[in-house]
Amino acid sequence: QVQLVESGGGLVQAGGSLRLSCVTSGSIFSFRAMGWYRQAPGNQRDLVATITTAGRANYADSVKGRFTISKDNAKKTVYLQMNSLKPEDTAAYYCMYENWQRQYWGQGTQVTVSS
Repeated sequence: QVQLVESGGGLVQAGGSLRLSCVTSGSIFSFRAMGWYRQAPGNQRDLVATITTAGRANYADSVKGRFTISKDNAKKTVYLQMNSLKPEDTAAYYCMYENWQRQYWGQGTQVTVSS
C-alpha cells in the first residue's frame, strides 16, 4: 500500500505563489507517474501536472508557464510550484502516484486564491 502525504496548501491573493509537496512511501525510482490533480466543488477531478521517473513533465494547458512540477528522489517528494495564481485555480489539490498495478491518491490539500 502506497501512502501519500500532501502539504503546502492555503489562502493566497491572486498573483501570489504557493508550493505543494507530496511525500510518498512508494518507490521513487519505478513509478509510472506522479503528479497533481485538482477538483473544485461540483467539478470533476482534472489533471494539473504529472512527472515520470525520467523527469518528463506534462501540464494542463491552463497552468502551462505558471506551474512547475519537480521531484526530489532523496526525499521521495514531488513538488508543485504554483506562480501567478488566479482565482480559478481555487480547488482541492490531490497528489497521485501510479505504479504498474494501480493509482493511489492523497487526502488532498485546499488551495484558495482570492481576487
